[in-house]
Amino acid sequence: MNPIKPGAMIALLALVAAPAWAAATAAQIAELGGPKLTCTGAERAGSKSGVAPYSGKWLDGWPGMRSTEGYDPGPYADEPPLYTVTADNMAQYAALLSEGQKALLTKYPKHFRMPVYPSHRDFRFPDEACAQTRANLASATLKNEGLELAGLKGGIPFAFPGNGLEAIWNLIATRHVWNETATVDTADVFPNGSIAWGKMKYLTLAPGAEPGFQGPLKDNIGAYFLSTMLLPARDKGNIGVGYQPFNFKDGSTHVWAYNPGTRRVRQAPDIAFDYAIPPSGLRTVDDDHLFNGSPERYSWKLVGKRELLIPYHNFRVNDPALKYKDLLTPYTLNPDYMRYELHRVWVIEATLKKGLRHIYGRRTIYADEDSWLGHWADNYDTRGQLWRTAYVNYRYAPNAQAFHRGVSVYHDLNAEAYEAGYLVNEAGKNWWRLNRSDLTPQMFNPNAAARGGH
Repeated sequence: MNPIKPGAMIALLALVAAPAWAAATAAQIAELGGPKLTCTGAERAGSKSGVAPYSGKWLDGWPGMRSTEGYDPGPYADEPPLYTVTADNMAQYAALLSEGQKALLTKYPKHFRMPVYPSHRDFRFPDEACAQTRANLASATLKNEGLELAGLKGGIPFAFPGNGLEAIWNLIATRHVWNETATVDTADVFPNGSIAWGKMKYLTLAPGAEPGFQGPLKDNIGAYFLSTMLLPARDKGNIGVGYQPFNFKDGSTHVWAYNPGTRRVRQAPDIAFDYAIPPSGLRTVDDDHLFNGSPERYSWKLVGKRELLIPYHNFRVNDPALKYKDLLTPYTLNPDYMRYELHRVWVIEATLKKGLRHIYGRRTIYADEDSWLGHWADNYDTRGQLWRTAYVNYRYAPNAQAFHRGVSVYHDLNAEAYEAGYLVNEAGKNWWRLNRSDLTPQMFNPNAAARGGH
């Protein structure tokens, strides 16, 4: 495939105009899982500009796969890039770039570049997730002014989102892996090459992705988590445990904390919204997965779809053979280990409501049409200036039958620094373990923090 020519950009339709949204029609529902739409509502067709047609030919493996557990280079490891977007040629590809990508190319012309590979859409949702998505058409609904997602059966909440709130709930509650366990590193990389390190042992559990789940969610809890801090030294031994509800009417994420100094477990203050994350505060707590938590402080708009170059099928960036000294280069993650593909994405815009506080005045989030996972986000300050841009590297995990988050990168354009989180390259035996059968909700209550501290 040849690089896209400037004249072809017109055909890309930078944004698809959003119509007056309404509930899914009988005709739309009939097309779900048919020849035009996948079982989650994505378009099966590819595009002349390079978006691949949907094949969905693989679920729990691919030819030549080494193992369902641990690291695998993936099915596309031998592909060469089609072209590379740089500061010198970015105008040619402007219709395929977000404002944050353009800013990175402009600000770091000698460091940031985007190697673009063939687009692939070969992995499908398991049959039960397709059935759950269809069931949601009759059961999933938003209540309490959009602060509560009720009636979720699993899968994708709204296959035909009618507004921005339904769209952001698709991103929050889309199908993830059922559970994950790892020891992950965080590196905050500064312009002078210095790195502030964080490290934690990390467990999560998403009940809606459990094999055989039929709903409803117990107490409408979307995810449980347990983290034990190992670095920085000042936080070593701190344990946080809790859950994120799918009903934010009565509060946000619930957290209990164990402090080794006091040897006591207490309910933590409200850790939500723009709470700064250690070690250096280069991202907010609701930056995780590009957005999570309560949507209450923003007005949400579903702009439509567009084609965008996004990180995709990034197996290599998780390779245990890859050392941090080679990956964590100044100004940007080493682009030699990155992979971008052309995909259709949903564009979701958030504008801070008057009278409410957040360090981001506006956010633009790009969610993959096939999975509703957030792949890229551009965040603006309250003056309207682009401030931070972030992306998540996903790889397909065959043992979980889902895409799984790997290295997540958060650029602060003003500080010229970035954070690379969820690093597992040097974790050894503590590399990601997914969909273990021995994790239960009972392991994520306040007593778990006390047991971990002792």
